[in-house]
Amino acid sequence: MVHTLVSSRVVRLVLATLLIIFVSGSAFAEPGQRRARLSRDLADRLSASGEAVTDVIVSGSADHVRTLAERYGARVKRPLRHGAVLELSPAQLEALAGDADVDHLSGDAPVRRMMAVTSQAVGAGVAWSGVLEGLAGVTGRGVGIAVIDSGITAHRDLRGRVVAEVDFTLSQAPNGDDHYGHGTHVAGIAAGSGDPHRGIAPGAHLVNLRALGADGSGTTSAVIDAIDWAVEHSSRYNIRVINLSLGHPVFESYRDDPLCQAVQRATDAGILVVAAAGNFGKTEDGRPIVGGIVSPGNSPAALTVGALNTRATVARSDDVMATYSSRGPTMIDGVLKPELVAPGNRLVAAGAARSALAQAHPERVTGAGATAYLELSGTSMAAAVASGAAALLLESRPALTPADVKVLLQLTSSRVAGAGLIEAGAGSLNAGAALRLLHGSVEPLEIGGENVAQTHTFYSHENGSTVIKALSSTQDPYVWTGLLPTDHAAQTIVWTNTIVWTNTIVWTNTIVWTNTIVWTNTIVWTNTIVWTNTSSDTRPAVSADTIVWTNTIVWTNTSHWNDL
Repeated sequence: MVHTLVSSRVVRLVLATLLIIFVSGSAFAEPGQRRARLSRDLADRLSASGEAVTDVIVSGSADHVRTLAERYGARVKRPLRHGAVLELSPAQLEALAGDADVDHLSGDAPVRRMMAVTSQAVGAGVAWSGVLEGLAGVTGRGVGIAVIDSGITAHRDLRGRVVAEVDFTLSQAPNGDDHYGHGTHVAGIAAGSGDPHRGIAPGAHLVNLRALGADGSGTTSAVIDAIDWAVEHSSRYNIRVINLSLGHPVFESYRDDPLCQAVQRATDAGILVVAAAGNFGKTEDGRPIVGGIVSPGNSPAALTVGALNTRATVARSDDVMATYSSRGPTMIDGVLKPELVAPGNRLVAAGAARSALAQAHPERVTGAGATAYLELSGTSMAAAVASGAAALLLESRPALTPADVKVLLQLTSSRVAGAGLIEAGAGSLNAGAALRLLHGSVEPLEIGGENVAQTHTFYSHENGSTVIKALSSTQDPYVWTGLLPTDHAAQTIVWTNTIVWTNTIVWTNTIVWTNTIVWTNTIVWTNTIVWTNTSSDTRPAVSADTIVWTNTIVWTNTSHWNDL
């Protein structure tokens, strides 16, 4: 870490300058220039044309608010204990903002529970209503999602949605009930059909494959058994997606890992396997960690998903990476992961009211019984979002292969501010944009009042290497016919066992490589590092105390699966 020493004289000069700026901007301002501070939504409404009325929260005593309302002829829409909501025209709002008796005004913005925010933020709401003129909306109808987890408990949002259940835990009283509470929540995110916490693909059906016990732990063999069962019964239940919101540390190459091999079998059978990246993005003292991707997310065949924090807004411009989300590259093999990221922070979905998680965290539970909801965070939740998005695509075009779905979701993802390739992959998932691309449109999709740009980048794992490809042009009409045609793609970066970066600039304000840099597969980096000139090194590296490479992930027992 670099420390800069500044003389006391310089400090005094800076403070004096700031004081001058502060005084000139406030105390010395002309009386008529003073304006109330406005929340961003109100400022946007003032700058936009239109005559629509706006609901504005004004703080103060009842007498103060009543006086302001009478002064500007505004209607008191809702009294509050410490203010009121006033209904204002644009002209009234402009006048009130310039009133010397008003310090701050806020819009009475819609408040949504996290799944409502999530479904809109990833474009699922647009997908339900139809992303293009003449194109019917999709909800995942007819698509089966196998949830290999701690089970699925009966819940209002999942009623009639579970078409099969099998217990692989070898318990003395086998059933598909969720005694831990994780699987029900994951199922609700992916395919819950109730309001206000509707899942991403509310029309999809679920296959409940219980592999984790009441403490949230299980064995690799149970998960493998469940994956293979899903492959064997895929035709009967039209299983097109397997959700694996679980994992274990990477102990071996994905080529040797039996769990990764099971993922490959499912992929070869035409089933997309969505895996959580893991929640090992930082040390206990908050330092970022690289190499924390868990198995089977290290499998090139899996769609590995990291977690975003949407900050409880539909708009995507304020999204940030969840600090716990595991970064790549993967241990041992150096595969570039995750492929993309999705909302995973503080998601509210169906809850198993009597489960271990609900009992341990009653503050995260609302409702009771079959109408209970639980708030959880993690890449488990993000993986479930991606599983639901995949089901939407598969309803719209059943012939899509797992590779097709992976490429579609990556190409249409958008950059995450401050995050680089090993954190956010191709970017933040956008199901609506993926559907538009599937049907020939590369036009931006508006979400939360913003036109969302797409990275047009995807990862292709070929012969043990990760190749990052991108559309060479986003202007020409693009009709999806399968995998990305070679004339629309250009190789930009190759990741091999000895990582070679060519003279390509990637996302210039986050990660920059210039000239040629050759590192061994033990050297990794994050979005805070800028390398220049030509370098070659063979030593494990830690950069300026900002990032730590880890080859050990501590688990409480040998097969602990929860908290992903």
